[in-house]
Amino acid sequence: MLVFVDESGDTGFKIDTGSSKYFVVSLVVFEDEDEGCACDNRISLLRRELGYSEFFEFHFQNNSKRIRTNFLQAVAPYNFFYFGIVLNKNPNRLYGEGFKVKESLYKYTCGLVFENAKPYLKEAIVIIDKSGSSLFRYQLANYLKKKINTKEIGVIKKVKMESSKSNNLLQLADYVAGVINRKVQRKQDAVFYHKFIATKEMYVQVWPK
Repeated sequence: MLVFVDESGDTGFKIDTGSSKYFVVSLVVFEDEDEGCACDNRISLLRRELGYSEFFEFHFQNNSKRIRTNFLQAVAPYNFFYFGIVLNKNPNRLYGEGFKVKESLYKYTCGLVFENAKPYLKEAIVIIDKSGSSLFRYQLANYLKKKINTKEIGVIKKVKMESSKSNNLLQLADYVAGVINRKVQRKQDAVFYHKFIATKEMYVQVWPK
């Protein structure tokens, strides 16, 4: 079982001066590793079909509508499902000193989405977009395993950090996070993008309400 984690938005709270209203973490699950490999290969092929080099990164926020549409159409036939957590950064609803620290906020948000996905995960190899210091990555891996694993069930087998620039399925997780973010903001084109992956959605939680 392969699990890919990425985010959309930022961890800042200066919403009036440019910080995002929401911070979204997506969790994309391939129960079958061969299916994940097939989807990975399809994304590589799409890159060539669109005339981009092997180093081109599919990134929802930066891509045009044409590229977004082609990407979502390409991955839609593959068997995966996803969870999402949407952190509402409204200061009237989200408060506490811990949320002002980027690393703490990120760990907490990841913990929430893994709690929701926990009943569906077993011996999962988790790949997270590499960010922050090596110490933070180590702390995050330990935090998730201690929080989610139990003595009876090994929900998470391993946590790996990789760069999204070189991992197609992290780019897929980025796209899922981007679509969720657009949908919660009720952007005009959100329904259009969401329709490609709507059947793969397990649960998207907005917290706090």
